[in-house]
Amino acid sequence: MATQLLSARTTAMRKPKAPKANRARILAAAVAEFASRGFKGASMDAIAARTSTTRALINYYFGSKEKLYLAVLERVYAEIREAERHLELDHLPPEEAIRRIVEFTYNYYVEHEDFVHLVVAENQARGRHMKRSPTLRTINRPIIDLLGGVIARGQADGAFRSDVDPIDVHMAIAALGICNVTNQFTFGAIFQRAMGAKGDVPGRRRRVADIILRWLTPEFVR
Repeated sequence: MATQLLSARTTAMRKPKAPKANRARILAAAVAEFASRGFKGASMDAIAARTSTTRALINYYFGSKEKLYLAVLERVYAEIREAERHLELDHLPPEEAIRRIVEFTYNYYVEHEDFVHLVVAENQARGRHMKRSPTLRTINRPIIDLLGGVIARGQADGAFRSDVDPIDVHMAIAALGICNVTNQFTFGAIFQRAMGAKGDVPGRRRRVADIILRWLTPEFVR
């Protein structure tokens, strides 16, 4: 009997196999769980069930529910920033480069609703979890640098106003794009018009780009 107990304890203490694959599966399940339920509503047991693992194994990899949630936020923000890195804007005129950024962002929100839901959930939590992750500030800096470079080129050739802040531009693009996902059901109910992936994605995406570009032009009157 003692031998059996020792054997069971030794097995439990062994490091799990395929740690990289296990972490990836847990993170993927956690993205879906936190996106659908938010931090408070999300269940570690549900995440374990989704991955056929245990809470103990999740804690082994991530330490706690909050640390797992922060890992989820870091992952989804890293993914959009990595995708932006491949936009290849240097050869485009500034106006076309801005249009490509806007269209990419609009499409990304439509195609990655979990990302949008996580952003909304963390805003409802007043960003208190995100504030504990310096990594997230580093991860998100490249989009500002990317926009800043394009805007600087546009200012140099007279296409864009001189008083434009890249962070303001990023905020405007995000707001106009994310609304299509976050408000799709309320707007749909009120105005009887499809939004989100079921709406007129090309048309609305083009109008958002037009709005941003009009704002950037020197002729724009505030």
